[in-house]
Amino acid sequence: MSPLDDLDRRLLAALRVNGREPVASLARDLGVTRSTINSRLKRLTDSGTIVGFGVRIREDRDPDAIRAITLIEVEGRATDRVIHSLRGFPEVEALHSTNGGWDLVAELRTESLADFDRLLGQVRSIEGVVNSETSLLLSSVAHDDLPPAGARRPRP
Repeated sequence: MSPLDDLDRRLLAALRVNGREPVASLARDLGVTRSTINSRLKRLTDSGTIVGFGVRIREDRDPDAIRAITLIEVEGRATDRVIHSLRGFPEVEALHSTNGGWDLVAELRTESLADFDRLLGQVRSIEGVVNSETSLLLSSVAHDDLPPAGARRPRP
């Protein structure tokens, strides 16, 4: 398969938000025709880039999913190229630019450790990625128990 272009990545990103979005809505939102969306979906599905359509599950309802944060250092002016490559991975749930020692932060989610290992290898092999550090997310802390920012906790 040919490399993903910007439209492919934008289409994949839209499908990550809502995998059941109608073709007409996708076409309108992406500024292309319905036939373009249909042909892209067929090509992405036939090539194995899209392996299926699913639902997003609350973290506490999918305890076996492997979730992680990956910090990525990019060489020189390769940031845009690396971002475009990362957008093509369905396991990348979010991608952020940042300051400090790392250039990008990726939120990752896979179904198994084998998938996670494969994904890390693919991320690290992207041209322009010079270093990465990954931390697995073990559990989420409930935010309901925290007071609003600036609020004082009552004394016991």
